[in-house]
Amino acid sequence: MSGLHAEITGARVEQYAASPSLNLRLRLSDEDNRRIDTIALKIQVQIDPRKRGYTAGEQAKLVELFGEPGRWGETLRTVHWTHISVIVPPFTGTTEVDIPIPCTYDFEIASSKYFDALEDGEIPLLLLFSGMLFSKAECGFSAEMVPWHLECGYRLPAQLWRDAMNHFFPNQAWIRIRKDTFDELYRFRTEHALLSWEDTVRKLLQTSEQRV
Repeated sequence: MSGLHAEITGARVEQYAASPSLNLRLRLSDEDNRRIDTIALKIQVQIDPRKRGYTAGEQAKLVELFGEPGRWGETLRTVHWTHISVIVPPFTGTTEVDIPIPCTYDFEIASSKYFDALEDGEIPLLLLFSGMLFSKAECGFSAEMVPWHLECGYRLPAQLWRDAMNHFFPNQAWIRIRKDTFDELYRFRTEHALLSWEDTVRKLLQTSEQRV
């Protein structure tokens, strides 16, 4: 199926999802213009940080991921974002489908650290495709592998990721900690009769500043 081509035509925040997510609009074109009954498509989404520039503030936030900027010629590598599976319905010639991409505010994940560090501009994405393509034959169905070289790039506006986060978590961020650390934090909150986790963290910061 060497005549299959892919292109991302746009992106949007999914307003009615249960959790933060984006939709990429994928256009598939078959230059042979034959009837395709379905494609079980697998998509690996990567971030290629080498394809954009960075401000001094962004560089400072990205040190944890890539090291000091002076070494970025060696350390700047693609970052895995996610794997997605999509069933493409029947079409002839050209079709478009949505690729739903869940987003997370987990700052232990490299992609979240990268997105949060960006002040503006675009996120250079690389989408790699695989899977199986099915078409009707004289006797039953024929199956072919999606060509291994099928891929496409897309420059996702960084603001879209922020919009998705702000839609679900306005002016908020999430930190994952170990259970035993959480238990200690909970005891601290109870002992000081604090009403929220926000108050708990602020109390700890004030205590730290007073000791310094």
